[in-house]
Amino acid sequence: MSLRRQLGVPAVTALVVGEVIAIGIFLTPAGMARSLGSPFWLLIVWLLMGVMALSGALCYGELAARAPDAGGGYVYLREAYGAGVAFLYGWKCLLVMDPGITAALAAGLASYVGYAVGVSGVALKFIAIGSILLIAAVNVVGLRLGSGLMQALTALKLGALALIAVLAFVLRAGSWSNFIPFVAQHAGSAPLPGAFAPALVGAFFAFGGWWEISKLAGEARDPARTLPRALALGVAIVTVIYIVTSAVFLYLVPLERVTSGETFAAQAGELLFGPAGGRVFAWIVIVAVLGSLLGLLMALPRVYYAMARDGVFFKAVAEVHPRFSTPARAIAIQAALASVIVASGAFNQIIAYFVFVTVLFVGLTVTGLFRIRRRAPAISYSTWGYPLTPVLFLALVAVLLVLLGGHNPLQAALGVGIVALGVPVYLIAFRRRTTLEPVGSDDLDSHDSAHRGG
Repeated sequence: MSLRRQLGVPAVTALVVGEVIAIGIFLTPAGMARSLGSPFWLLIVWLLMGVMALSGALCYGELAARAPDAGGGYVYLREAYGAGVAFLYGWKCLLVMDPGITAALAAGLASYVGYAVGVSGVALKFIAIGSILLIAAVNVVGLRLGSGLMQALTALKLGALALIAVLAFVLRAGSWSNFIPFVAQHAGSAPLPGAFAPALVGAFFAFGGWWEISKLAGEARDPARTLPRALALGVAIVTVIYIVTSAVFLYLVPLERVTSGETFAAQAGELLFGPAGGRVFAWIVIVAVLGSLLGLLMALPRVYYAMARDGVFFKAVAEVHPRFSTPARAIAIQAALASVIVASGAFNQIIAYFVFVTVLFVGLTVTGLFRIRRRAPAISYSTWGYPLTPVLFLALVAVLLVLLGGHNPLQAALGVGIVALGVPVYLIAFRRRTTLEPVGSDDLDSHDSAHRGG
């Protein structure tokens, strides 16, 4: 039994927007604004990162059109470099990064729920684990239910952000003088160009995750049309939302009063909603994080499903639920690992160690587009602006890798080292069990159809 193709452009676009826009939009603008000290340069960083994400999304769109199967980056790396490199990507996702980021979001959700309803301590861990298990159950029951809930949460999230913007300007709760000087840096800001480093990293974190939605390509209707459009549209919407939301925050809170992300959001909330502003913002953040958590538990397990189908993970994980047509066992694995990490409280360390190698794999995936194009024939969709689009994306990825590696070389090295430990595991346990090899001159779409029995 195979996965059903049931996601259209609106559903996939909602997944992109819903997963990307999480707690980051309420926290990162503060650090970026404090570092840059200029509304103009803050705008430039958002636009630059938006262009980077859009160029990457266009490349992933073509990769999804060429290999429209569940697994996203895992599938594209397999087709470009072979099963070994793809296994290392899946190894990193399965063991550490995917459950780690899921645990971090669940813990963040629990902390805001705790603030909103007045609970603390060990109860927060139960809330975090309970939210993971509940959302995992929703995704097991069916993709249609999960995507419908995601569209509702995304609409609610965007409506809340729009309400903040409208209230800010209608109530005249801020001042346009906060944008003056517009270009010149405020006193106490980090000097340029050094100020760009933390701002770019912060913006990248805020945009992070758009590439994960391609893992649902095996369940998209007409994927060669749906995935490229939805990825590009979703990233464009996110860019506009981030620019507008940052502008509203700066309109409400002058740069000289910006201290941290939490206080930035709390100050804005108090100006808009009075003494209860903090709690109102907490519920908005809860909705935002719920959408991201739902998207993660929907998209990420498709990698484990694809690995098992290819023979580089336990075969039973490739089985689809007979009633719901979802990779239920893969979803359960991610939920279980994430719950263990929540209980241990180690999610921040895990994410810190694997950000560098995650960016490295994303860059490697886009680089694979050049290899795949040389071997495979042209298709109906091709990356707009090729080859400049992937070159631009890879140039910005290289800058990010330098910034991340230079900021904490030990963390970067440890992350790469742990991924490298997957090499002997692959060679000893899975190399001979691999059922797929990268395609050569054959059309990737034909390869995918043959693999699914279609």
